[in-house]
Amino acid sequence: MSCYLDFFCKNIEDIKKQGRYRDFRVVEKQQSAYPIAKNAKNGKDLTIWCSNDYLGMSVNADVIDAFVKTAQESGVGSGGTRNISGTSGEIATLEAKIAKFHGKESGLVFTSGYVSNLASLSAIVAIIPDIVIFSDEKNHASIISGIRHNKAKRHIFAHNDVKNLEDLISEYPKETPKLIVFEGVYSMDGSTPNIVKIVEIAKKYNAMTYIDEVHAVGLYGKTGGGIAQFYGIEDEIDIIEGTFAKAFGVIGGYITAKAEICDAIRLNGSSFIFTTSLPPAICAAISKSIDIASSSLGDELRKKHFTIVDFIKSNLVSMGIEFLQNESINTHIIPVIIGDAKKAEQISHILQDEYGIYVQNINYPTVPKGSERLRITASPLHTIEMARGLCDALGKAIKF
Repeated sequence: MSCYLDFFCKNIEDIKKQGRYRDFRVVEKQQSAYPIAKNAKNGKDLTIWCSNDYLGMSVNADVIDAFVKTAQESGVGSGGTRNISGTSGEIATLEAKIAKFHGKESGLVFTSGYVSNLASLSAIVAIIPDIVIFSDEKNHASIISGIRHNKAKRHIFAHNDVKNLEDLISEYPKETPKLIVFEGVYSMDGSTPNIVKIVEIAKKYNAMTYIDEVHAVGLYGKTGGGIAQFYGIEDEIDIIEGTFAKAFGVIGGYITAKAEICDAIRLNGSSFIFTTSLPPAICAAISKSIDIASSSLGDELRKKHFTIVDFIKSNLVSMGIEFLQNESINTHIIPVIIGDAKKAEQISHILQDEYGIYVQNINYPTVPKGSERLRITASPLHTIEMARGLCDALGKAIKF
């Protein structure tokens, strides 16, 4: 065993030398005080500025009540896979609700957003063996894993480059099955696709479209349906994938599409078939969160969220701190590029240890080497005072 252990030790040391070693920051979340948590290391307050809980739904009292009530009635686990006793009334209701939320015929719920991409894309390749996939170069790791799983023929087009996409797709006859896969909001850049042009290309060359709306649902569109809803073309997207773990504040993933597509993926997606389903209490909490996000209260939360985002962006500009900005629409992710793994980690620790602010540094392989960054995300529960404190602290920490 000792000789094998050497491989693991060497791997860890190599990662440390490259400044890529990731330490877990243990935070003790407090429902009544969020986004202020406790730093488990020293018990001090820690304001979280890197969570994906974009609307603060994880601490919403009504969402928590829905979870507790159902857990008391049904217990805390589902007890099985979807095919063997794990299909509860709550998960069936959730699938119908998320389909309606996106204006689709059907929905299918998975244990996470990663699994929903992995299972769906690998199943599509199994169902349509000769399909050719066209994938944006900045697509999430779960999309890449799903495409690679069954060794599909694939082309990677330059990020958001619709000309490059069309050049690649035009090489194939119209009758060749094709799938264009892209995201609604790219998590590390905050960039958005030219979705109208992508749909136009898909129609022209007879391709299906698959959009990952993980970082967009809850925040964009009339009822928070995402970028496709924002541009009014949900009906023209074949498959919409999303998560319940970010703006909805719980856990799980899903797809919505025509009934036949969801049914076929249900029957062929091994990552869907061979895993325990989401518990009824989790599904009840998600359903309540969707209700809130798609209501007038959801509108208020989105407005508050972007008020904080805009305040931070304005202050960073005035301070001369550079960050990536999306060209087409204002997005909620604020990536401050540092460009060095060790420096990004040091700044992150200075913010935490000296100012009680948690902004996680993002290094390779999540982002390319040389583009290491601090990824700032807000919520409607943050205040202007908190945002001002963040900007002041960042201005000092970045000059160390």
